[in-house]
Amino acid sequence: MDQDLEDLRDLARTFCEKEIKPNIESYIANKQVDRDLWTKAGELGLLCLSVPEEYGGGGGTFAHEAVLIEEQARVGDSSWGAPLHSGIVAHYLVAYGTEEQKQEWLPKMASGEVVAAVAMTEPGTGSDLQSITTKAIRDGDDYVVNGAKTFITNGNQADMVLVAVKTDPEEKGAGISLVIVPTDTPGFRRGRVLNKIGMKGQDTCELFFDDVRIPATNLLGTTEGEGFVQLMLQLPQERLIVALGCVAAMEFAYEETISYVHTRTAFGRPVFGFQNTKFTMAEVATEARVARSFIDECIELHIKGELDIPTVAMAKYWCSERAMKVVDKCVQMHGGYGYMEEYPIARAFTDLRVQQIYAGTTEIMKEIISRSLPVPA
Repeated sequence: MDQDLEDLRDLARTFCEKEIKPNIESYIANKQVDRDLWTKAGELGLLCLSVPEEYGGGGGTFAHEAVLIEEQARVGDSSWGAPLHSGIVAHYLVAYGTEEQKQEWLPKMASGEVVAAVAMTEPGTGSDLQSITTKAIRDGDDYVVNGAKTFITNGNQADMVLVAVKTDPEEKGAGISLVIVPTDTPGFRRGRVLNKIGMKGQDTCELFFDDVRIPATNLLGTTEGEGFVQLMLQLPQERLIVALGCVAAMEFAYEETISYVHTRTAFGRPVFGFQNTKFTMAEVATEARVARSFIDECIELHIKGELDIPTVAMAKYWCSERAMKVVDKCVQMHGGYGYMEEYPIARAFTDLRVQQIYAGTTEIMKEIISRSLPVPA
C-alpha cells in the first residue's frame, strides 16, 4: 500500500459506507442496485480504475481494483457488479479491442454511462466453454447472432454485453469468438432476473438473441476464432477477483463475529468468555490471515505479470473453500440470529456458496492444478 492506494481506500470506504451500505436491503428487494450508483461511482473515478487514462480510466493497476473490491466487501455488499464491469469486461476491451472499440466503450464504462456484462454460460453448458451453441454467422458486413445465455451478472442493467459465440459452428475451441452486442439492438431481449439462494441483490438474468444483427466490426479484435484463447488468458484475473472477494468476505465475517461475541451474553457473561468461542475465533482469525497472505502474494505476482494459471487456480479453489468454512463457523457463533436474513453474517453464508461454482468450479480448479504437478522421474 502506498499513499495513492491509501487515498483511494479512504474514498472507496466513504462511498461504500454512504452510497451502498444503507441501500443493501433495497438492492435485495429489487434484485439489483440503483442505476445511479454506477454514475455516482463514475463521477468519483471509482470505475475502470486499472484502465489506461487515455480511455477514461484511472490508469492504475489491479491493486486499485482490489481496494474497491475489499471496501465493497467490508460493508457486506454482494449486489454491485462493479468488479465484473471494471475488472473483467473492460480488460477484454483493453487487451483485445480495436482502437475504435476502446474509444467507443471504455470512456462510457468509466463514467458509468454504460454498464457492461460478459455472457459465456448457456443453459446447457457451464464450465465447458467449448460446447457453447450461441452462433454469430457472417452475413455481408454483419453478424447475425442467435442463442441464449444464463446466469449473466449485470445482465438486466447492461447497456453492452460481450458475448461468447461460435463464428465457425463446425469447429470446437477454434470456432469461438467474442462479439460486442449493444442491448438496444433489435432481437436482443432479457429473460428472467433469476432468484438465487444468495447474492440476492445482484442483477443476474437470462439473455436471448433472436436474429440480432450487429456490424462485423463488433467482433472483439480483428480475427475470428480467437475467443477461446482470449477467454483463457483473461480468466486468471476473473478468478483472482473471486479469490480476493472470498478473502475480504472472511475478514468481514471475522469483524462481524468478534463484535457479536463480545457484546452478546449467555449465562451471565459475554459469549467470548467461553473457551469454545475463543478457540473458534482464534481459528477464524488464523484462516483469514493465512488467506490474506496468499492473496496479497498473488496480487503482487499479477501486477508483475507473473501470476500463472495453476497458482491462480489454487487461490480461487482454496480461498473459496476456506471462506465457506470460516463463515459457517461465524454463523454458529451467532446462534439462532446467524440464521436470520437480516443479519449480515447470514447473507454472507449464502452469498459465498456460489464462489466455489462460478469462474470455474472447485473441481475444474483442481484439474488445472493437477496438470501442473511434476511427474516423478
